[in-house]
Amino acid sequence: MNLQNGVGQRPLAGARCLGLMVALAGSWAGALALSAEAQEIEVLESPGIMAEDVSSGAAIAADAPTAPTETVSESESAAVDSPVISVEDISRAESTTNPPATTVEEWQAQIAQSRVTITNVRVEETEAGLQVVLETAGGDLTAPATQAVGEALIAEIPNAVLELPDGEVFEQFGPAEGIALVSVMNLPGDRVQISITGTEAVPQAQINADASTLVLSVMPGVATATDADDEAIQVVVTGEEAGSDYFVPNAPSTLRTDVDIRDTPSSIQVIPQQVIRDQAATNVRDIVRNASGVNYANSQSGRDEEFTIRGFNAETFRNGFRDDFFARLTETELANIDRVEVLKGPAALLFGRAEPAGIINFVTKQPLREPFYELAFTMGSFDFTRPTLDFSGPLTADGSLAYRLNAAYESAGSFRDGVNTERFFIAPTLSWEISDDTELTLEFSYLNDTRPRDDGLVVLSDDEVADISFDTFLGDPSARTDFEETRTELYLDHRFNDNLSLRSLLRYTTGSEVGPIIGISGSSEDDRNFPVDRLEDNLSAKSFIIQNDLIAEFNTGAVEHELLFGFEYAYQFRETDFRRISGETVDIFNPTTDFTFDESSPFDIIFEQERNSFGIYLRDQIAILDNLQLVIGGRFDTFNEESEFNGGISEINADAFSPRIGIVYRPVEPVSLYASHTRSFTPNGGSDADGEPFDPERGTGFEVGVKAEIIPNRLFSTLALYNTTLTNVTTSDPDNPEFSIQTGEQRSRGIEVDIQGQILPGWNIFAGYAYTDAEVTEDNDISVGNRLVNVPEHNLNLWTRYTIQEGDLAGLGFGAGVFYVSERAGDLDNSFFIDGYTRVDAVISYERDDYRFGLNFQNLFDAEFIEGTNGRTQIIPGAPFTVLGTISVQF
Repeated sequence: MNLQNGVGQRPLAGARCLGLMVALAGSWAGALALSAEAQEIEVLESPGIMAEDVSSGAAIAADAPTAPTETVSESESAAVDSPVISVEDISRAESTTNPPATTVEEWQAQIAQSRVTITNVRVEETEAGLQVVLETAGGDLTAPATQAVGEALIAEIPNAVLELPDGEVFEQFGPAEGIALVSVMNLPGDRVQISITGTEAVPQAQINADASTLVLSVMPGVATATDADDEAIQVVVTGEEAGSDYFVPNAPSTLRTDVDIRDTPSSIQVIPQQVIRDQAATNVRDIVRNASGVNYANSQSGRDEEFTIRGFNAETFRNGFRDDFFARLTETELANIDRVEVLKGPAALLFGRAEPAGIINFVTKQPLREPFYELAFTMGSFDFTRPTLDFSGPLTADGSLAYRLNAAYESAGSFRDGVNTERFFIAPTLSWEISDDTELTLEFSYLNDTRPRDDGLVVLSDDEVADISFDTFLGDPSARTDFEETRTELYLDHRFNDNLSLRSLLRYTTGSEVGPIIGISGSSEDDRNFPVDRLEDNLSAKSFIIQNDLIAEFNTGAVEHELLFGFEYAYQFRETDFRRISGETVDIFNPTTDFTFDESSPFDIIFEQERNSFGIYLRDQIAILDNLQLVIGGRFDTFNEESEFNGGISEINADAFSPRIGIVYRPVEPVSLYASHTRSFTPNGGSDADGEPFDPERGTGFEVGVKAEIIPNRLFSTLALYNTTLTNVTTSDPDNPEFSIQTGEQRSRGIEVDIQGQILPGWNIFAGYAYTDAEVTEDNDISVGNRLVNVPEHNLNLWTRYTIQEGDLAGLGFGAGVFYVSERAGDLDNSFFIDGYTRVDAVISYERDDYRFGLNFQNLFDAEFIEGTNGRTQIIPGAPFTVLGTISVQF
């Protein structure tokens, strides 16, 4: 099935009109061939042939002239007495096995049925060299002709499509002596290309096509004197390059359509599964550090992670849905995450309310139509153990119903004394291809997480982080909170025709947190003994979101349009019933877990909050010329929030329109120049001295940039310059000190450069640099020029990995990464700063056939550093030198 604009979708079948023409021509050719097979056919005078008499069903003029009698050649005289076969006889003979199509829909069905799906590619060594085996889901492949390009042997299979469990590109480097690369990939127009590149000369191949299988028996070529002077390995083939696991050219879950990232007037980075796997990332912090300008801010006492993008707080999404705080009270589970898409800058057009930072979108794994089974086990420092499974495949013979099951269990200690976590996660997914144009996907997940609250370290009155060991825990390890979350998500993708499609998404989420929370609640008078509170927490939350996107493609004259129209409704509710008990302190230089609280004076809190929001949006991507595109659109949002705190009621209402305009120009095919203007909004609570409710905060962003495919389909780079301003920020009213006015302003401007992909076969890179100047520009309380919180001026990320391609050590890989974050402000008053740091990681791995072994070294030089801060009493230290070992097997 080929649906547009869905998570994990596959490309639509190419050019149905062209396919129809090919089918018509094939039908006439078949009729002529059948006529020629007759021992002798004497063409008699006959009346005109009507279109319906021809088995192909093609429309043909009816009154054809009669044909003269032809003379039979002497060589054919043996068949003179054969009966005459008329066109009607041919038509009747064909109709017994393949009834003619009489409608366009039947023609389309016959074309789709004739396309063969390649579901598996195997490369096997032989005595003479190797053989490449292509297996299909049913149907025979046409034996292709071959041609030589450079040192590569190229074969193109018509009327076929490649659909593998791991994607739509197959690559194997150095599979045999004299062979540098075997690659199989899709080409436009339902074609599959096989490329076999020699190390010294063009390989030779013999092709055999059997039922449901095509086999290329390959022998290495012999180099001539001229060949020896050329480069040993050439990978360029017929204008198409082998892809890279480090570069993903689109972000359909974030952009809502399958538009190429190069044609988008925004800076977007996709962190693919291969990077996550190579770095052995077990948390979101270790993933998003690969995106320039994205920084970890704090962890809300070791639970929910928060990040900044370009100086402002980022929002997190899942498959394009807002990941609300109400039901996100713990670290994001990665077991079913396929990739992470980062959109930078104001994004209200598609995602509604948010600061002008951008969004982090987690895209989940989708069911596969071929069996896939993987078991993995990771263990490492601080008693870390994590087994996972990833199973997928069809549930019916025709593959219309498929499943995916992801599960993980994690038991981990920590470098923080007594901070132990335990979590269990399971996520089954079902996908039903109701028809060629309709797919229904149901996702469910359950997460249970138990851990103590960890507020980290504290800042003393001299504005320095307390000089205590980073492993010192200032709470009670026995006070553990239990978090549970369930998600149910339903996706409907339907294509009305080639130019109109619909995607509907629905999600219902529940979450709860129960248990005691012990943590520091204020400052210390002696810089030693800090007050500690105990909270008996009982929180529950639920949310419901529905979203509909209608995508239409049409032309107005020579101008092409891709129109996205949608609406989104969201409801969130949470209630909290907890008791706060004070009366204890902790000596940070000699901490104890034996706390005695004053039970006689508890502070009971009952808090309820309800949110309703609705947004409607329209975006048009206009191809004015082949190399010039314009993106215009806007979104209107209405937002209401009612809160009740121990009987007191407050309300927030906000309406906002957020426009967007952008332009993309390609002076040459691999390069895109873009510019954009976007806006965002964030609801604001409270009112001024006159009782007027505050307007929403508004973000305004200007951005220009260059995107380039340095090596087509393999190495991609983005350079962006931006200026983002946040207005309507509340600050104290000089005339009424007990009230506020909205004259505050904050600004972030900077430059970012990213590069990701494959430099050479086996050598991948994912790197970026960001300079961020984020400061207060207007305020009555905060000094103008103060830096924004948790925002470094400089951050650098560099990760590179090389895998040996051939020889006895083929599959052995080495990788290293350097991550630099400069000094950051701890609060808006800039009363204290967090030092910068450099973290170095490395990996050694070996991958052969279906097995993979990896040994990751994180913070290789054991640097002491602070990851983030949430005020003066929540300073989050980074982990010291850590080793993680992973073994996985696919079967």
